[in-house]
Amino acid sequence: MEDTNLNRRDFLKLIIAAVGTLVGAKVGLKSGRAGASPSAPQGPRSWAMVIDQDKCNGCTYCQAACRASNDIAPNITWNKLYQVDQIGERDIYLSVGCMQCENAPCVSVCPVGASYYRDDGIVMMDYDRCIGCRYCQIACPYDARSFNWQTFSGENPAVPTWGEPDISRRPRGVVEKCSFCFQRIDRGLAAGLVPGVDEAATPACVNACPSGARLFGDLNDPASPVSLALAAAPAYRIKEHLGTHPRVYYLNAQRHSEEQES
Repeated sequence: MEDTNLNRRDFLKLIIAAVGTLVGAKVGLKSGRAGASPSAPQGPRSWAMVIDQDKCNGCTYCQAACRASNDIAPNITWNKLYQVDQIGERDIYLSVGCMQCENAPCVSVCPVGASYYRDDGIVMMDYDRCIGCRYCQIACPYDARSFNWQTFSGENPAVPTWGEPDISRRPRGVVEKCSFCFQRIDRGLAAGLVPGVDEAATPACVNACPSGARLFGDLNDPASPVSLALAAAPAYRIKEHLGTHPRVYYLNAQRHSEEQES
């Protein structure tokens, strides 16, 4: 059984949650953080990912690299992998993480502004603000968020084989998720590198993919890997009928056979 006694900090969090639910959900809470926004941003960059289902072989390398780079507990997975179809004798997979939505339900429902947009479109988590209400987890239509029920204090089985952690572990009692490896993007840009082209500036899952099924880049740059891929083939987004406007696109594994039939 978990400790049910409330300390002062937990009590204050409950008070903030109650007030935020009544006020924040109605009018939104402005964040004083640089580049933070409670509404869909219109910055000079718009990061996105393209996943080619025709190339994905279900190897789970992307999951392992993500776990190592972001120091994720063994019982949590930011990047889920599903076997969804079969073409001939070949299994078809669907990789699902945070969709970095332009109209993110998780941002809308957060009563304390812990979920917010960066000006480049990445949906972020402020773990200092998070009160653990889990509204965002419930609101996410992609099941992309996980709650830290316990403090992760053990060894990470993905380290060092799949990389070294480059962000700190999240505390107990908060919701966590994929953030497009923002830390790699920011460090890379500061060093003059191009995310999606230079590995040091690119999300760990993209770098680890052995078949080149994952692409990353700036949608505002017509020469970026994602822009070129989307211009060359039709793509779809998961549950886009909900109006979330995801920034993760998929290239259908059946497109080649469909092209031949037409």
